[in-house]
Amino acid sequence: MLTRPQEPAAGALRAWIVGARLKTLPVTLAPVAVGSAVAASYGSLDGGRAALTLLFALGFVLGTNFFNDYSDGVRGADDQRVGPVRLVGSGQASPRSVLRSGIALYGVAVLSALVLALTVSWWLLALAAVCALGGWYYTGGARPYGYRSLGDVSIFVFHGVIAVCATAYIQLERIPLLALSASVPIGLLACALLTTNNLRDIPTDTAAGKITVAVRLGDRRTRHYYLVLIAASFVSALLLAPARPWALLVLGAVPAAVLPVCRVRAGARGRDLIPVLEHTCVLLLVFGALLTIGVAL
Repeated sequence: MLTRPQEPAAGALRAWIVGARLKTLPVTLAPVAVGSAVAASYGSLDGGRAALTLLFALGFVLGTNFFNDYSDGVRGADDQRVGPVRLVGSGQASPRSVLRSGIALYGVAVLSALVLALTVSWWLLALAAVCALGGWYYTGGARPYGYRSLGDVSIFVFHGVIAVCATAYIQLERIPLLALSASVPIGLLACALLTTNNLRDIPTDTAAGKITVAVRLGDRRTRHYYLVLIAASFVSALLLAPARPWALLVLGAVPAAVLPVCRVRAGARGRDLIPVLEHTCVLLLVFGALLTIGVAL
């Protein structure tokens, strides 16, 4: 008798957890870990700064996930969604509540940035402003750039270059060339992750007027694009070997790439692409962990 009243609350909690897109957290954890490894390789790693950096990144990424849910939901882009449930599009949460959640998480990120600015550099507040604007206008505003084929560039820049280099800067107060080089494979894998999502959503995005890179390329060429991104991530990581020989450890992530690559090549569509998204997340996590170790050593 006591379990029935609890079921709606449990279901609502599960919906919010899915809405936060926690399965894609490797796209946040990997660059912070790699940037921290770059700093460690130069003999400087402060635990307090690392924790604040992670809080900063998580606040913006999770906040942006809710903003995207809100914006896509009110535009109707998620009405016929094939992938994991979205809170607004499915009607499981009101647009206002999802928007408030995004604002609250951005507030956490800004507070973290403020503390870092006081201890590292005031330029980090400018970075926070760039991240906030980039996150909101991805799918929000009158002309969201995510609807104009700029999502891949954004993901590469924010989850690759900026995330790794900013993490290294917070520790070292400078950006070594190694940080920029190490950001490339992480950014490419982040783009691959986005591509699995956009490949699955080509029909619904086309109907909603959301012109992603996948919509422009079409199904067949998007699959080739995904394979190129995966291959390029490994090649760019191996190019770090002259400076950091242990970067060769990333080859240990090859087995994690087999399943998603095979399914994309085999023509998986619709819901069959959901495991591809999940396994690309696993690949990013394994790849990021091995690159972190390789760079630190």
